[in-house]
Amino acid sequence: MSGARRKARRRAVEVLYEAEVRAISVEEVIKRRRAQPEPPINEFTENLARSVDGRRARIDELLGTYAIGWTLERMPVVDRNILRMGAFELLWDDEIPDGVAIAEAVGVAKELSTDESPNFVSGLLSRLMENKATLAL
Repeated sequence: MSGARRKARRRAVEVLYEAEVRAISVEEVIKRRRAQPEPPINEFTENLARSVDGRRARIDELLGTYAIGWTLERMPVVDRNILRMGAFELLWDDEIPDGVAIAEAVGVAKELSTDESPNFVSGLLSRLMENKATLAL
């Protein structure tokens, strides 16, 4: 996977994070980011953020169900949004192989979150992958 895709995924997580923290829509964040020259926001980032947002209720339901020992509310905001992105790519983006979806989410967790986060993200997304056939509804 290219570094450009990883950067675009990281930016999508930043859009989701900002929307959640500021309690504004993903669309509003995208519009604001487009108006700024730096950092640039590309079509992949916009589409990913919108797609995750469009399935957020179902994704949150799944994350809450499969997170062992954690409620969605207790997860750090950045981890929650990395997991949302990873779950979307894993369950609904047929162009992204399962292993890549998990590896990319783990990579973004390494860049944006705590030392424990990559293992947490990997474990939770792996549980979703094991149950994928019944989840991507």
